[in-house]
Amino acid sequence: MDYTRLGRTALKVSRLCLGTMNFGPHTSEDDSHRIMDRAHELGINFFDTANVYGWKKGEGVTEQIVGRWFAKGGGRRDKTVLATKVYGSMGDWPNESRLSALHIKRACEESLRRLKTDHIDLYQMHHIDRDAPWDEVWQAMETLVQQGKVIYVGSSNFAGWQIAQANEAAKQRHFLGLVSEQSLYNLLDRTIELEVIPACTAYGLGVIPWSPLKAGVLAGLDRREGRSTGDLQKRTEAKNRERLERYVALCKEIGHAPADVALAWVLGNPAVTAPIVGPRLMDHLDGAMRALGVKLDEPIMKRLDDIFPGPGGAAPEAYAW
Repeated sequence: MDYTRLGRTALKVSRLCLGTMNFGPHTSEDDSHRIMDRAHELGINFFDTANVYGWKKGEGVTEQIVGRWFAKGGGRRDKTVLATKVYGSMGDWPNESRLSALHIKRACEESLRRLKTDHIDLYQMHHIDRDAPWDEVWQAMETLVQQGKVIYVGSSNFAGWQIAQANEAAKQRHFLGLVSEQSLYNLLDRTIELEVIPACTAYGLGVIPWSPLKAGVLAGLDRREGRSTGDLQKRTEAKNRERLERYVALCKEIGHAPADVALAWVLGNPAVTAPIVGPRLMDHLDGAMRALGVKLDEPIMKRLDDIFPGPGGAAPEAYAW
């Protein structure tokens, strides 16, 4: 396993991040624990979860599964760079969601309880809250850092200007600010190349792509890897069938599985710290490791751009001059 620094920090994380969103809804607790053990065996030290995962409001099912795995001991917690998130609704009362200082404090304490740990290594805001002033957000985060409950703060699904606004506000408070941004990024979804990636590069944020395989669509049309196909995937495949057929043919030509090429393409962006792989099965995790050995040369990258053209680079050149 290769390791890299998370953005401008000195923290070292694996080039693949284990996503836990399937733990509970699609993967049993026993299998989830086995997958996490296997991740450590493979050298993956970066795990991502969220308080809303498990999709039972207020229960934090996935965090609980991870917490019971930590409780088994054996150095599991110490070996893990743990990332979780705050924002989503954890109840029906007014202050049980979003980014008020009150909710940030309560949500952090509840995540710590479920995760059976005394600190969160990377606490990510799951979405922007336009009603929360940055002074309020940063005061809450500063308090958690001072108390030792949070080490680093990240964002998820932020726009480029929001990353800039957040870090400028943090700078005025002499606070480290955002160190990472978790965004949708894959061969089919390249919008963040316009503003988000340039903002992350300018402010020293590590980019953590979610859905690097577009919910399995970029794993290939034949589904031989046993990935489920939902309505969204079916619509995406139908809309992009001609491009996906060209993509699968290219992958066959260069001798790599489509899923491996899709992950390798994301890993090839110098702004990317670690794409999130969210396995349902052990085979999915083992398969993701192959991507680390796939090197895509410039001609292949050009052919991928021809199949999946992005926005044309960074703004404003992408649409102006």
